[in-house]
Formats: sequence, structure tokens, C-alpha cells
Amino acid sequence: MAMPVEPPNGLKPMGKHYYSIWQILFEIDTKYVPIKPIGRGSYGVVCSSINRETNEKVAIKKISNVFGNRVDALRTLRELKLLRHIRHENVIALKDIMMPAHRTSFKDVYLVYELMDTDLLQIIKSPQPLTNDHCKYFIFQLLRGLKYLHSANILHRDLKPGNLLINANCDLKICDFGLARTSRGNEQFMTEYVVTRWYRSPELLLCCDNYGTSIDVWSVGCIFAEILGRQPIFPGTECLNQLKLIIDVLGSQQEADLEFIDNPKARRFIKSLPYTRGIHFSRLYPRADPSAIDLLQKMLIFDPSKRITVTEALQHPYMSTLYDPSCNPPAQVPINLDIDEKNMGEHMIREMMLSEMLHYHPEAASTNGYMKLF
Repeated sequence: MAMPVEPPNGLKPMGKHYYSIWQILFEIDTKYVPIKPIGRGSYGVVCSSINRETNEKVAIKKISNVFGNRVDALRTLRELKLLRHIRHENVIALKDIMMPAHRTSFKDVYLVYELMDTDLLQIIKSPQPLTNDHCKYFIFQLLRGLKYLHSANILHRDLKPGNLLINANCDLKICDFGLARTSRGNEQFMTEYVVTRWYRSPELLLCCDNYGTSIDVWSVGCIFAEILGRQPIFPGTECLNQLKLIIDVLGSQQEADLEFIDNPKARRFIKSLPYTRGIHFSRLYPRADPSAIDLLQKMLIFDPSKRITVTEALQHPYMSTLYDPSCNPPAQVPINLDIDEKNMGEHMIREMMLSEMLHYHPEAASTNGYMKLF
């Protein structure tokens, strides 16, 4: 549970109060009253809370020592900038970023999100039965949110069951945009270490120089299969093993399906694998709807240029009872992060984080001379 505590130095800044949650100190705005911890990860600790001004339940995520690791600081900044622009019912809403008590020396960041009940990973691991309707509705919402993101030039790059939050009524929301990127026009997204390995597409595993939105579609396919089978479809132990597991299921690839591999060594590795006819998805998931199997096959295609797009997936017969194009408009304006990450030091990252915070607290912009920073 959340326990109220005294401030560590005996001084309580105006508008703040203190709680201990899983032995982690939370310095939060007095309008928020923590209830209980609900999650912990490499990013920090999350607790459920009540906003006393609105009586709304929210989730507060504390990211501790945010500047201790430059990569983590940039991930946090990227998520703040993206979520300020995103408004979609299948994407988690960032409702507030708390202003720090000490603006020039803060180390921790507190993000306030809408509160969800669980995530898809916990549902898959649970004994709760999942019907075809459950599966269809989860994948429909994931594709719907992803269509919006792609229309805004946002590539999520880390889709997995743990990043899909679920409510008791089965509403789904995509979260964790720390690895997301934007693209201008038709530029390709440059390859980096992205996507948890089990959900990583062949073009990423093969270190291709360029990739596009199809990497998110592959991840959706892996999630789809995991819902159907209640276990990961490609649980690789490392990258080469991951590729072997993929080929074991999809079968050996024709020469034409390897043309996207621009790394000669990677192409040789794929060709060196023993010939296999693969395993049809209907054998892996004999109880699945045949239409679901057909859509899954179109998502998990080795060659990214032949993989189904998000829009095509939504128009697939499996989604016909749910998808209405008129109710799924694209983003109004493409988003450009416009962050020169290579040349950003801690001071600049801190200033940009403060700029994001001030969007949620315009009353603070005119105090302490902070208008001059932005």
C-alpha cells in the first residue's frame, strides 16, 4: 500500500506531499492521493491514485534518476513529446506531467496516465478463457490504434503484449513510446536495436539498413499468434536462434523473398539453414477461426514488402464485423519529433522536458522567469 511519509530533509515544498510505495519515495502534487502500487520495471514504479480535484482514478509512473542514463533520458523525452500530440482511444493518454519542486536540478519525472486494469501479457498468462471474439476485438483495437500512429508518421517499434493495456470491458490501449520514431515523408527508419526479440521482424534480425511500418505489422502477427496459442510463437534465445525458429515455422524462403536482405553475411546465414517446408498455422492453432489463420499468415510473411499493411489488415474479412473506415480517421497532422539526439546533452534534455511539462502547467510558465527558456 501507499504510506504517507515525511519529506526526506524535513522541508515540504508548496503543493507537494510524500508517500512511500514499495519503499520508493514519491514526491507528488497534493491533488493526487496514491492508492497502491500496480507495476514495477526498468523504467520505475507505477501506482494507482485518485485525482482529488476530479475524483478520477489515474496511474502515476515515477521514472527515477532520469538523467542517470542518457539513452533512458532520451526515451522519456521522446515519449513526452509524442503523447502530447496523440489523441486516440486505442492509445494511452498522458494526462499530466508533474512540475518538479526544483526545476534546475530535478532527477525524477512523474507521469500521470489514464488508469487501466491490466495488460495483455497478464491476460494471456492467466487461466481465463479467450474466445474468438476476444481475440478479434483485441487485434482490431491494436490495428486501429496502429493505423492512427502510422498515419501520423509514428512507428512504435516495441509492440508486445506487455505494452498493450486492457480494461475489464476489454478496451485496449497501446503504451510505452520510448522507442518510437517519426519519419518525414517517405524517409525510411534507420535500423537500431529495437523491439523485444520475440516480436522482432526478420528485417531487424538481419540488420537491414532500412525498414518501415511493416516491422509493427510483424509484431502484431506475433501477438496475434500468442493470443491464439497462449504462448509466444518465436521464443528465441538469441538473434540467430530467433531466425531459425521463424524459418522452421514459415519454411525455407525463395531467392526472390531474400532480396530485401542487404547484408551479404545475413543472406548467407539464411541460405545455410536446413531446408524446411514449414508448419501451416492451422496445425499450430487447430481451434482458431480459419479467417484468423488467413490474416495471421498475411502478417507473418518473411519479406516485408509482401507483408499486409495495417489498413489492409483492417479490411480483411476477419475484421469485417468491426471495421468501419468512416469511424477510423487518420491523424490530422503528421508528427515530427525533430530531436537532434546526437548533439543533446543533459542540460538541453532537461530544458526540453521542462518545456513539455509546461504544456500541462501553463500557469507555471510565467513564474521564475521560465518563459525565457522556450
